[in-house]
Amino acid sequence: MNITLEKQNPTNARLRVQLAEADYAPKVDEQIKEYSKKAQIKGFRPGKVPAGMIRKMYGKSLLVDAINKLLHESVNNYIKENKIKILGEPLPERVENIDWDTQKEFDFSYELGLLPEFELNLGETASVEGYKVEVDDATISEAYEHMQRQFGTTTNPETSEENDYLYGELKQLDGDFKTTTLLPINKIVNGKENFIGKKKGDVISFDLQQAFNNDASAINHVTGAGKEKAAELKGTFEFTVENINRTESAPMDQEFFDKIFGKDAVKSREEFDEKVKETIAENYKEEAEKVLNHQIVDKLVKETQIDIPRDFLKKWLLAANEGKLTQEQIDENIENYEKELRWSMIRNKVVEENDLKVSNEEVINRTKEKMMAQFNLPEVSEELAESLNQFADNYLRQDNGKNYINEYEAILAEKVIERLKEKMTVVEKTVSAEEFRNMTF
Repeated sequence: MNITLEKQNPTNARLRVQLAEADYAPKVDEQIKEYSKKAQIKGFRPGKVPAGMIRKMYGKSLLVDAINKLLHESVNNYIKENKIKILGEPLPERVENIDWDTQKEFDFSYELGLLPEFELNLGETASVEGYKVEVDDATISEAYEHMQRQFGTTTNPETSEENDYLYGELKQLDGDFKTTTLLPINKIVNGKENFIGKKKGDVISFDLQQAFNNDASAINHVTGAGKEKAAELKGTFEFTVENINRTESAPMDQEFFDKIFGKDAVKSREEFDEKVKETIAENYKEEAEKVLNHQIVDKLVKETQIDIPRDFLKKWLLAANEGKLTQEQIDENIENYEKELRWSMIRNKVVEENDLKVSNEEVINRTKEKMMAQFNLPEVSEELAESLNQFADNYLRQDNGKNYINEYEAILAEKVIERLKEKMTVVEKTVSAEEFRNMTF
């Protein structure tokens, strides 16, 4: 057997495999012997079928099978032993006019997409913007209003007032956007009077952007279209009133406190105020952390110079997703596929250079923590500890260990991000909660 690598350029190569009869013949003979032992052919006792008859009947299919297995094993071993970093899998090139009956020597070739070496810029110039969100009184008041409405008493009056919610269909007159939504009258900035005094069946025409003073966050909340799409929803809209919801706010008493935070978690208005502010601040801190992680990934993907074998990537995606992706879909989304590939390469480089690892104990503990959070268990008694261990073990074994792999990869991704934060400069910017909500990332 002769295997040679022919580099065409830094990101593309051809792997050529030449087979002689001595390379595959022993494999074929071995399979013929196995067939002889198992074959059931009329006129012969089991295990006594002559090898010559098996060769005559099944020789060609056994030859093809043996060569395919030999090629797969040899190509993979060659790539591994020579530490060739490739994209996806080798793609076999079409071989014309093979005569399986008489041909003794074979020549096969595979197309390879090579992953190039690259450098990460993680020095002093590698900076990324992070956010510290200040929780203001307006944000806390809005949270109170939401909670008091959530646990308040709702009625459906005939005529709308300023603090009511209108339920109905919202549609764009000069466009195709349409949705059923709950519209808060008190959140309308301009033209609020047009929504007061309305009844079921009334139709209100208004400029969506003007009504909410071009606040993408508020428009997104009403339309559910997403911040980017919400900013594009312009022109006149019609709202058809189907119902009017009026909620009498729940009183700030111990029963209300218990509904929000659990039985006797807070026992006074002062404790409640502090707990609400602490919870909101923690939520924004988590959101800001997610944004920072996204900024880090986005910056490195954009600024790290990596030559991607685009043509090979397209071919491999089509072959690997046969029947699931069309060539048109791949062409349309190739930039997103390249971004995913770049980040995968960057992540693997950080793992390799920093020797990052995830232990089995970490995977199990993370799984148990998620289960405890799901059932709102702050801690587990000794009686339940063994059951929790069993639940976690069963979960991680499901789908042939797929859940285990997912948990492992999630923890490893977190470690990569944390290591990058240590090496990059995070420039923290203080913003209000409203400013943060209106940002697009």
